[in-house]
Amino acid sequence: MNKTIRIFKKAILYTFFTLLLLSVTGYIYFYVLPKGPELTPTNDIGTGIDSFVIYAYKDSERKSIKVWTYKPESWKDKDKMIFVMHGGGRNADDYLKAWVELANENNLLIIAPEFENKFSKYTTNDYQEGNLFTFFGTENPKSEWAYTVVENIFDHIKSANNITNEQYDIFGHSAGGQFVHRMVMLMPEARIGTAIAANAGFYSLPNEDLEFPYGIKNTNTDLQKAYKKKLVILLGELDNDPSLGTFRTTDLAMQQGTHRLERGSTFFKMNKELTNKNNWSFNWEIDTVKNVGHNYKKMSESAVELIKD
Repeated sequence: MNKTIRIFKKAILYTFFTLLLLSVTGYIYFYVLPKGPELTPTNDIGTGIDSFVIYAYKDSERKSIKVWTYKPESWKDKDKMIFVMHGGGRNADDYLKAWVELANENNLLIIAPEFENKFSKYTTNDYQEGNLFTFFGTENPKSEWAYTVVENIFDHIKSANNITNEQYDIFGHSAGGQFVHRMVMLMPEARIGTAIAANAGFYSLPNEDLEFPYGIKNTNTDLQKAYKKKLVILLGELDNDPSLGTFRTTDLAMQQGTHRLERGSTFFKMNKELTNKNNWSFNWEIDTVKNVGHNYKKMSESAVELIKD
């Protein structure tokens, strides 16, 4: 009996120290060691497809980020700038290409950051959940939020290219739609003109008793200020097939709806009801694209119509 107890205790200790070692190793890899592509020289954005790499954070060299751009020949200072946020595949270059023709037709400077992560299939906190918290649940400083990275990229482009634009528009699809609606909720001071969150897989509901990212508990959300921003929840009429893309099926996610179309409607309705209850201003809209499912190219074509002057 005593021998069995000793073996059991050793097994527990072995498991504990193994998990501890894995946790420390993971934390060092994700949050201590430098990572990202090699920095590029600071140059003007070239006409056509271009890219550059900068440090993601202003006060740290721990992480770099690649940014894809497309600039039409006719684009000049004060013309519109659009951030295009990729989906869960982290394929920023593909999303950029989907906007090339739209950029030429509407004279838009397209900016597509690439939030690279080799483990993106297993962790989403760094991108669509804004990097507010580490994978281990501890808080990150606001200077390292993914939303702050967008603001840093905007500052870099303005400085390196002598651009005087005071704001930008932003479009995100799928995981990018998650990113965009949470950025408006959690960083309403961002210099966003029009934000479009398309076909998001699930949402952060305006519920202070529900843990983030399903609700806004443990965040410093200023919803009253967020509701003054222009946010469009853009849904696909045929985006009712949960087998398309990565679809979260946890209990809390399923409570929002059985597919993306339903979840987007639930999110908008809850925010609208909250503003009505408190008599707050509400500058959000909801729109449904006919005969389109979970398709970032088709949703992009509809989104561009929402950001025209």
